[in-house]
Amino acid sequence: MNISVILLAAGAGTRMRSHLPKVLQPLAGKPLIGHILETLNKIPSIEQCCVITGHERARVESFCEANKHDLTIQPVYQSEQLGTAHAVKQAIPYLPDEGVSLVLYADVPLLKVSTLEKLIALLKDHDLALLTQELDNPFGYGRILRDQTGVKSIVEEKDATDDERLITEVNTGILALPNRLLKHYLPLIDNNNQQREYYLTDLVGLMSQDSLGIETLQPESAMEVQGVNDKAQLATLERAFQYYQAEKLLHQGVTLADPLRFDLRGQLNVGKDVFIDVNCVFQGEVVLGNHVSIGPNCIIGEIGKTVIIEDYVEIKANSIVEAAEIGESSMIGPYARIRPDSKFAAHVKIGNFVETKKTSLGAGSKVNHLSYVGDAVIGEQVNIGAGTITCNYDGVNKFQTTIENGAFIGSNTSLVAPVTVAKNAVVGAGSTITREVKDNQLAIARGKQRNIDNWPKPEKK
Repeated sequence: MNISVILLAAGAGTRMRSHLPKVLQPLAGKPLIGHILETLNKIPSIEQCCVITGHERARVESFCEANKHDLTIQPVYQSEQLGTAHAVKQAIPYLPDEGVSLVLYADVPLLKVSTLEKLIALLKDHDLALLTQELDNPFGYGRILRDQTGVKSIVEEKDATDDERLITEVNTGILALPNRLLKHYLPLIDNNNQQREYYLTDLVGLMSQDSLGIETLQPESAMEVQGVNDKAQLATLERAFQYYQAEKLLHQGVTLADPLRFDLRGQLNVGKDVFIDVNCVFQGEVVLGNHVSIGPNCIIGEIGKTVIIEDYVEIKANSIVEAAEIGESSMIGPYARIRPDSKFAAHVKIGNFVETKKTSLGAGSKVNHLSYVGDAVIGEQVNIGAGTITCNYDGVNKFQTTIENGAFIGSNTSLVAPVTVAKNAVVGAGSTITREVKDNQLAIARGKQRNIDNWPKPEKK
């Protein structure tokens, strides 16, 4: 079955009170419409996605093109927003006569692949498939009207009678039908209602009058069909989605100190016996090995980047790991910042208030306190003392520092790159090293100490 998706994304989202279009508002670190595009990419039978744009069309179309992956995106501009039927009508010239269309909304981001596949499958035996939802409080939603034969029509809240408002089965707006029927019935919809808009839901009444087969499906969870119109709804959906992700991890055996204080804004793959403390944020693609412990208030990963943390690693409180590979049995933090292109072997120790960038550390090496190590290649069993910095930038270019196996760098040392400290060399504390230190040498580069007798202390005025 060839499927075309009609994705409605034209609304301004004025209730968001934001310069950012509603469909580009972030949920779990990804724009709302990005979640839909990701889902559609998992359904191979989708041939094209007609994105109906309006407000900030250039930004929305640019995002879709950059994040389409295997989808074929057909942007379609809706100059006036005259209702859902009017929006869908804009896509008609791009739809083949054969095949089916699936109507979705870019501000309903969390539909599951399985739900969409089930909805499409209903068209094998029916002419129209509707996604509906039972709500305890259906206020504001269109109600599904039925008789003994099935679905008869949908009535909007403002057009419903008092008895019809008591109905708890509501319309989600999501539907699927053959293109030939969509092309036939869409021109028959009028705007004879209180809003003076062209409602796509009128398809149901028109097709029911012609005795066509209409079937409904309900999603596995209400979260799937939750729309977003303002920041309060966005925050509510964010928390619901994060708890859903936390539950999945709990079922995989992860220990979460508090599932309500956990955020995943990307993909997290975990081994066994992983512990994650409160207020941790995971971004991009993160891989945690077995027996990994993440302390409180840590940020692990960066959108678009990958972090690999191997077995028995401990990330202590308030640490940031942006993009790195951390070898087994290593210890990071507290208050460490591991910037992109950091690669650590096993048993490495990065202590408090240490920052690394584009740096490799060999097995057993340590950078314990208050140091910056950037653009460096560091061998095995190297000790870097507190307050050490690699001076890697001359204001225009970056240069590399090399520290070979077994070297010892004393506290408060400045290593002015490009420079090499060779095997088992020692650098005295407080030195500024500008030239190569060879194997087993001691390098001291600091001013000679002078002690002056009887130096007068300042007096309080």
